[in-house]
Amino acid sequence: MSTSEAGAAQPGRAMEPVGKAALIASVGGARGYADWTNPDHRLRRLLAEFLGMAGLTFVLSGGAAILARYGGRALQPWQTVLVVAVYFLGDISAHFNPATTLAFALRRDMGWAMAVIYWAVQFAAAVCGSLLARAFFGTAGNLAATMPKPGQSWQAAAFEAIITFGLVLMVLNLANGPKLNGPFIPLAVGAYILAWGTMGGPYEGASMNPARSFGPDVAIGNLSTWWVYLIGPVAGAVIAVGVAHVLRGPARAQEAGAAEGTPLHRTV
Repeated sequence: MSTSEAGAAQPGRAMEPVGKAALIASVGGARGYADWTNPDHRLRRLLAEFLGMAGLTFVLSGGAAILARYGGRALQPWQTVLVVAVYFLGDISAHFNPATTLAFALRRDMGWAMAVIYWAVQFAAAVCGSLLARAFFGTAGNLAATMPKPGQSWQAAAFEAIITFGLVLMVLNLANGPKLNGPFIPLAVGAYILAWGTMGGPYEGASMNPARSFGPDVAIGNLSTWWVYLIGPVAGAVIAVGVAHVLRGPARAQEAGAAEGTPLHRTV
């Protein structure tokens, strides 16, 4: 009798996990699976990403224009950051930031095909949000566009890299185990943005989000400095992934679930 047959002939003997069960046993914790071959699942993910990103730029651009037109002055940097902080006081079940998507993709928590789709939705949504604000209020207050000081573009890009590094490292560290959907995660992210925005807002806008800067720039027709808010956050995200790997090792299954958002269903 072979070894496999002997094992099968002993009912009390524990069976070794296989397939997804083996993966879960090796990395720890159940993974939230999103079936990207299912149109309903794909639509829900992308719709949530679109609404979140469009809402962010609409609030920022609209708030800047309203204060500039009816409040007698442009939106101050700390007010911009406050709006972002309040926005993040919700359930972080999607990215709403291409830098965060890049970090999860680099850490292999999500596939590159999924990441590319996320980026397309994020940038399109950001433009739609700012254009909608422009349709209502015009281009007053530059629609909360982020712009570096004249002659300090590279310094601004370096600053964006530093503050985005901290933001992404925080997100990667919080997306773990019991902290995955904790009630204080939005507070932590919002507090971080508020703190760094208070310092960096008057300097160069403290974007930390390429899509957040892209939307207003497209709406006002000025993309001359957008590269600052692309290169900086991308560099910061890449460095954060490397540091997170050194500090915590490879991602666990729970973290992969965080990359995909709130699970639609759980499988073992």
